[in-house]
Amino acid sequence: MFHGDNLQRVLDAMSDGVYITDGNGITITVNKAYERIAGIPKRSLQGMHMSEVVKAGYISRSVSLEVLKERRAVTLTQALTDDHKILASGTPMIDARGRIEYVVTTVRDVTELLQAKRAEEQLEQLLNVREQYGPAQHDWPAEPFIVSPRTQACYELAKRVANSAAKVLLQGETGTGKTLLARTIHQYSRCSNGPFIELNCAAMPESLLEAELFGYVPGAFTGASNKGKTGLLEAANNGTLFLDEIGDLPLSLQAKLLKVIAEKRFLPVGGTEFRQTNFRLISATHRDLKALVEENLFRPDLLYRICVVPIELPALRERTEEIEPLLEHYLCYFNQQYEFDCRWHQSVVERLTRYDWPGNIRELINLVERLVVTSEQALITTAHLPRELIGEQFLGKQGLSLRHRMDELELRLISEALQVHGTTRAAAQALGIDQSTLVKKQQRLKAKMMGNPTQDDE
Repeated sequence: MFHGDNLQRVLDAMSDGVYITDGNGITITVNKAYERIAGIPKRSLQGMHMSEVVKAGYISRSVSLEVLKERRAVTLTQALTDDHKILASGTPMIDARGRIEYVVTTVRDVTELLQAKRAEEQLEQLLNVREQYGPAQHDWPAEPFIVSPRTQACYELAKRVANSAAKVLLQGETGTGKTLLARTIHQYSRCSNGPFIELNCAAMPESLLEAELFGYVPGAFTGASNKGKTGLLEAANNGTLFLDEIGDLPLSLQAKLLKVIAEKRFLPVGGTEFRQTNFRLISATHRDLKALVEENLFRPDLLYRICVVPIELPALRERTEEIEPLLEHYLCYFNQQYEFDCRWHQSVVERLTRYDWPGNIRELINLVERLVVTSEQALITTAHLPRELIGEQFLGKQGLSLRHRMDELELRLISEALQVHGTTRAAAQALGIDQSTLVKKQQRLKAKMMGNPTQDDE
């Protein structure tokens, strides 16, 4: 029955392995899938008793013998080698007289199934990591807001080098937009279709930082996931890895990162097998890396590796042309987010344009959101500004006299009252003066500020 060529062709067409014995446990045939899974040619097995197959070390135990013993279907796991296991399900074929005529066993490679399951878990981990560390949906605005010559020069250089594999080091104060510039490089690069993975090296302790970067194998340390963890070096494969605040990377990890850059491979924490990775590296820092090298806090060889193309972003106070567009952009953004309809009084824009912005764009975003959510009226005036933003720093830099400063303040209060109340009569009433006095003061002060003093001022 089982010796026909046609039947053997049918068995060979099956994707699962098939092993057939007679009622005495003698091997009759196997199919090609079994030969592939077990790595044993059919000619070596045909005619062998299953006890001999086990004794020869081909399999750890025989499901066919268990079926003959139990006279029922049996499923068990067989070990072909220490790290290669198969799942065997044997079924008895009973003749009309109730005797077992054949035992048909189907075989599946458990190792392949486990590898497929592991691959699925790794893919899920990669997607989770990329979602967690990928670019935020709402951050600083795009290039239309890059209007100052110095910032434009940075972006032009970034675009020129984006399509190469050169490693870029972005330098500048905290909050100047280094992340936005890194994303721009990624968007213009050959790996733009790949992931953009971002990690702040100053955001976590060394032990956790190593696990985030390199990942770890199951059981690598106490508390580790029994599934292991995909690291960012692997998640960034065929994409961009952006290491922000790289100046805070511990020395031990600097050495490991240097090796990854040189060899394009790494060892997960607790692992013994290297994993390959290929990513575009962009680094950023607000610190002076050369000074850190002199203090033995940063490896000079790593600095040379990551700083092929240095780009320094100027502080916001050095690109004042961008302050007003940024204020308008974020006012619109937070209006939509909180369903408000706030607008700037021009004096606020003028004052904030003269502000130093020590926190740069990040501070500007914070301030705009604060003003939108705390303002009791649609028009945001200088009266709504925090105390630290209305001090001497705005006027003191101008070298103005006390009289000039008082005139400027008086004109600003009149202008704001007119903006809020709409008419000179209502504005004058709110300020506690006559309408005619308000009109005269406004005309006199405007003329004086323009350098055309009236007769009363002379």
